[in-house]
Amino acid sequence: MTANHPLCDTEHLVLESTDIDDLPLDKPEEACGVFGIYAPEEEVAKLTYFGLYALQHRGQESAGIATLDGDTLHVHKDMGLVSQVFKEDILNQLTGNIAVGHNRYSTTGSSHKANAQPVVLPSRLGQFALAHNGNLVNTLQLRQTLEERGCNFQTSTDSEMIAVAIAQEVNEGKDWLEGAISAFQLCSGAYSLVIGTPIGLMGVRDPNGIRPLVIGILNNNPVRYVLASETCGLDIIGAEYLRDVEPGELVWITEEGLASFHWAPKPQRKLCVFEMIYFARPDSLMHDETLYSYRLRLGQQLAKESFVDADLVMGVPDSGIPASIGFSQVSGITYGEGLIKNRYVGRTFIQPTQHMRESGIKMKLNPLKDVLNGKRVIIVDDSIVRGTTSRKIVKALRDAGATEVHMRISSPPVTHPCFYGIDTDNQNQLIAATKTVADIAEQIGVDSLAYLSWKGMLEATGEDINSFCSACFTGDYPVAIPENVKRSKLILEKAKV
Repeated sequence: MTANHPLCDTEHLVLESTDIDDLPLDKPEEACGVFGIYAPEEEVAKLTYFGLYALQHRGQESAGIATLDGDTLHVHKDMGLVSQVFKEDILNQLTGNIAVGHNRYSTTGSSHKANAQPVVLPSRLGQFALAHNGNLVNTLQLRQTLEERGCNFQTSTDSEMIAVAIAQEVNEGKDWLEGAISAFQLCSGAYSLVIGTPIGLMGVRDPNGIRPLVIGILNNNPVRYVLASETCGLDIIGAEYLRDVEPGELVWITEEGLASFHWAPKPQRKLCVFEMIYFARPDSLMHDETLYSYRLRLGQQLAKESFVDADLVMGVPDSGIPASIGFSQVSGITYGEGLIKNRYVGRTFIQPTQHMRESGIKMKLNPLKDVLNGKRVIIVDDSIVRGTTSRKIVKALRDAGATEVHMRISSPPVTHPCFYGIDTDNQNQLIAATKTVADIAEQIGVDSLAYLSWKGMLEATGEDINSFCSACFTGDYPVAIPENVKRSKLILEKAKV
């Protein structure tokens, strides 16, 4: 289990594909979750296991943990959920005082064990492990630069490129901090990183802080720190939230405690607003409140902007429920549950039968016929990306006896793809990029459809509206997208916003 991963191998690994559930989803998919811990005399692998367990919603395709015990590095990673990849005997072998963990969702359309993280590489100063949430936009340029410096790659991930860049800088004589910061100057895009080295743990965010990363303290001990994508990853192990890693900041955790380095000359906060709307768990903290509270306000604002008379307000479980409660509070229309979610269904690696495909979404959502029969229903969801699932849900509600179905969305229309670590397909596959709201309403089969306004979404944060990335709604990308990358997804000359 000790890592042995050459930096510049002359042969690439042969990747074997794994069957996954390829049913089309109507949600943008997150890239991954990261976790790190520096805690001498603690069982860091088990603590990381539970941290990843809390962050499972951010990626369900692979999971991995690397631990460092001085110069010795242990790693275990595989395809599947955290509970499938790790067992007690495996965790017992992952010894050390530093751990780095990762949950992955592949944004490339396929999923391979070789691409599972953390990335583990050797260097002049010893082996290190890196876990990455986000997506670089200059991967082709970076890969060419590194290949010109004599490097090959063993995976198809941009995460490995970041790790290779760090190793190269270290191998040229820099220490861990200097090497890492030099490598980050080569990277453009979104990256929240947790990096374990023989002497310490790093937490890093790109200059725009597009993806989240938080710091916690374990057992109120100033030399035991935790890094996680969200605060729910701290809560599960009893760590106390300290603060966020700032955009363009590197925190360096060693036996001497936590040190901070603001390495980016002009950081400008652009947190992905979809983290607040949908991706992050509702019990996670952002801006000193749970995201449940923000999503409640989205629903309240939605009711002010697009009231319609009805008998029942319900949400699409689970992400649409807080906004539907807020909608009910302002509209005065009774809130109720009309769809029951099977919360024990994760990502399935077994292909459903054709009959199951035709029957729609009942494996995950089942309507309550006695609640819906004869009712005018308002159903609230957080987004519509492709329209496939929305259409199936509306049909299920009508089949259960709903006389009217009105859909309300607690975000604006998604008209542009994401290049920063979210899988949103090409622009022509985004239903709002090619159709009007009226056209979408007709296609998904509702009596009426309304989206929350862009202004209402951002003002509900209570923060500076310029401190968020909302490019998927506007096409205003905070980090410049190279033309060759842009052309791969932005294929429409003009999108409807």
